[in-house]
Amino acid sequence: MAALPVPLLVLALVLLSGCGGPGAAGQRRKEMVLSEKVNQLMEWASKRSVIRMNGDKFRRLVKAPPRNYSVIVMFTALQPHRQCVVCKQADEEYQILANSWRYSSAFTNKIFFAMVDFDEGSDVFQMLNMNSAPTFINFPAKGKPKRGDTYELQVRGFAAEQLARWVADRTDVHIRVIRPPNYAGPLMLGLLLAVIGGLVYLRGSNLDFLYNKTGWAFAALCFVLAMTSGQMWNHIRGPPYAQKNPHTGQVNYIHGSSQAQFVAETHIVLLFNGGVTLGMVLLHEAATSDMDVGKRKIMCIAGIGLVVLFFSWLLSVFRSKYHGYPY
Repeated sequence: MAALPVPLLVLALVLLSGCGGPGAAGQRRKEMVLSEKVNQLMEWASKRSVIRMNGDKFRRLVKAPPRNYSVIVMFTALQPHRQCVVCKQADEEYQILANSWRYSSAFTNKIFFAMVDFDEGSDVFQMLNMNSAPTFINFPAKGKPKRGDTYELQVRGFAAEQLARWVADRTDVHIRVIRPPNYAGPLMLGLLLAVIGGLVYLRGSNLDFLYNKTGWAFAALCFVLAMTSGQMWNHIRGPPYAQKNPHTGQVNYIHGSSQAQFVAETHIVLLFNGGVTLGMVLLHEAATSDMDVGKRKIMCIAGIGLVVLFFSWLLSVFRSKYHGYPY
């Protein structure tokens, strides 16, 4: 075989070294596409902590490779005509989480927070075979989402702190949730102290009301009813108020699992416990009061009716949550 002239050989070597072959060219294209994606997401994240996406943006920035970043996506339905109260409540907590990450000193391009509204990306819901909202899914930097990448909303609630723990578990990104200042608590405490101070000032010569056993008993009863109904659990977990079945449109106020509850469920249980308590009080008064026999009989019948009615309702709620319990 005849040797190439020296100038042609040098030119061939230069071209080969410059191009690096088809593999190197493809790698450079991937790096350029990835760089464009990250720059675009960083630009949007600098303006809004939660990036709103439609079908095209979702397919290009979340589904299509290459990608070296994770994306937490909330699939929701926030338009008023959807009447999704839970979506609005979850969105508030999601915004708190995203803002805590966006304005933290540890902020990087390793993870982004996005949102797909049904009315802006219904094709995405169809592509993922999704028929309920809100739903949180983590799309990892490598591979497809696994079972644990779908957030268990009904079990864990949608409080920003719970979402942050799930994000840390799936992405190793630890976010310290910083909530905006809430002045409702201090204002209520100040108002309560002002009322107490006003009563003491107006009735400084007569403080017998502080020794009113009925008043203290009523306050203690209200506190006990609030705690036994699950209000503290709501404060910690932040569950939705109720749930609407996307297939039938029926609204569920009682959670079907013994491991979770709705806010409406605690209100219902509080009402039922209050009814049972009122029935007991009437029975006690019927047995110990000095009223005539006719009124005491009426109070006794009313007390028995309240106890039987509300306790049976409580039992039905218990039965619906603890399936198979040996009654």
